[in-house]
Amino acid sequence: MHKEFLMGNAAIALGAVASGVNVVAGYPGTPSTEVLETIAKHRPDDVYVEWSVNEKAAMELAAGASYSGARTLVTMKQVGLNVASDPLMSLEYIGVKGGMVILVADDPGPISSQTEQDTRHFAAFSKLPCFDPSSAQEAYEMIQEAYEYSEKYNTPVFLRPTTRVCHGYASVSVKDPEEYTVHTPEGFVKDSKRWVIFPRLSYQNHQKIEARNVELADIFSSYEKNKIYPACDAFADSRKGIVSGGISFTYAMETLIETGMVRHLKISTPHPFPEKLAVQFLDGLDEVLCLEELDPVIERELTYICGKYHLPVKILGKLTHNTANAGENTRDSVDTYIRTFLDLPLKEQPKLTDVPPLPVRPPVLCAGCPHRASFYAVKKAMQGRKTIFCGDIGCYTLGNASPLDMVDTCLCMGAGLNIAQGVEKIEPDTACFAFIGDSTFFASAITGVVNAVYNQANMTLVVLDNSTTAMTGHQPHPGTGRTVMGEIVQKINIEQVLRGIGVQDVETVNPLDHEAAVSCVKELADKPGVKAIIFKSPCIAVTKPGTPMHVDISSCIHCKKCIRELGCPAIITEDGNVSIDSSMCTGCGLCSQICPVHAIKGGKQHD
Repeated sequence: MHKEFLMGNAAIALGAVASGVNVVAGYPGTPSTEVLETIAKHRPDDVYVEWSVNEKAAMELAAGASYSGARTLVTMKQVGLNVASDPLMSLEYIGVKGGMVILVADDPGPISSQTEQDTRHFAAFSKLPCFDPSSAQEAYEMIQEAYEYSEKYNTPVFLRPTTRVCHGYASVSVKDPEEYTVHTPEGFVKDSKRWVIFPRLSYQNHQKIEARNVELADIFSSYEKNKIYPACDAFADSRKGIVSGGISFTYAMETLIETGMVRHLKISTPHPFPEKLAVQFLDGLDEVLCLEELDPVIERELTYICGKYHLPVKILGKLTHNTANAGENTRDSVDTYIRTFLDLPLKEQPKLTDVPPLPVRPPVLCAGCPHRASFYAVKKAMQGRKTIFCGDIGCYTLGNASPLDMVDTCLCMGAGLNIAQGVEKIEPDTACFAFIGDSTFFASAITGVVNAVYNQANMTLVVLDNSTTAMTGHQPHPGTGRTVMGEIVQKINIEQVLRGIGVQDVETVNPLDHEAAVSCVKELADKPGVKAIIFKSPCIAVTKPGTPMHVDISSCIHCKKCIRELGCPAIITEDGNVSIDSSMCTGCGLCSQICPVHAIKGGKQHD
């Protein structure tokens, strides 16, 4: 063993490698992304790693490998589990042979997600065991234990870290390479009675699953990471207790070190819930405070247990409004909850004087982002017409910000296509546009296009192709021609895909050529049926920037059209004059193309 200073996601990754993982598949999504990337970087030669086209594909690939006896890992964020839920809900009945861990990173806040969805509900819904780490060290250990439980009970297992566990750094004790488990898959053994899901098999296995979970609840009551911390002498006679899980446990322990330990139950396996241990903890208490992020899962379990065993204990938490029912827990908020609960004076916060207000910095597209040019071209082309612009998940969601104001709807990945179709059915006089990125196109949009073509929709698909999965850290996808393992593969051409599924009118244009882009939109928008525009220009983070633009002050008429219409963060005002921040400007040249007096010069040419 040795110590390494690791991000929580890196600790999880190294824990999987130490467990002898054979196959890793996932789809990028903050806060989970770094797990797969770290494994790809540190994998032994015989470990297969892929960015799958979406979470459903990743889940099914991992299932097949597990059927063959491999140890597998699937990675995603909480909303990605929605995409993978179809195979997941059947996989619970079929089970696995090789250990299978499903890592789902939850995002309280939410910081970078559409929802504050709680994966612990999915664990209960799918009847699968769930491990909830409270630190990077625990995450490293838990994933290794999860593989053991998975193989012992032939079931997939959830590992559910939250954002602060995923992205926090800590000194972690990790195994040396010679201590790693070497797992050799047996291979697939044909047995249709086991691997083919028929109603009879599901019924039989459902009974086995329920019995297994009763057994696991008992076993988890003795699991070392589910633990009762006894009260110190100062609180020996207290009839109050605290229950916590995940990062909230870490925060709670920091406070209790200062105040003195009250009876404290740590829950590391929210499903199946360690019922016997909870009953032992509750005995003799009058009030219990639950500290957890996202939904009141622990709180509801304890309330149920109190009713089942007729325990006169008042359970406090989110349902009773003693803790916040949305957003992240923090070190300070947990401290306040505990001190209020224990009737202790609140910690005095330092008073800062003359603190300047924080600048308001709404999220915006980067300077030089080709998506800005794409949105602007569509906006100019459709000026004065009744339109709706359906957005999607990715950097291009930021097209909603002023002055572009080009995202009227955004639901989930791939939804914009079908939403546009729905609007068109009710408002046939509305020009309906659906914006989608290149990675999202492959992940979840193709079926939407097929639906539109088959059902004779009248809409325009706009693919914003920047040749990467930008928002999550520039991961490759089927259109980039390379894999996460560094293999050079055939690029899947979006235009060919669109034509292959029946879209007759497809045009590819560089959005940074403003005149050509506007002309293309005008031409296609007036055509009937489903048509597609592919705005193709690389993300500025994966290409070399050009010579920065500059403003010729002598020619500038101070109309500020470049500022009012583009919203590029590189265009600023200094002493009343329009100026361009050369440290930010990539030389894309869009601003020079819209300047009415050609006062903006420099940059690079765009074919």
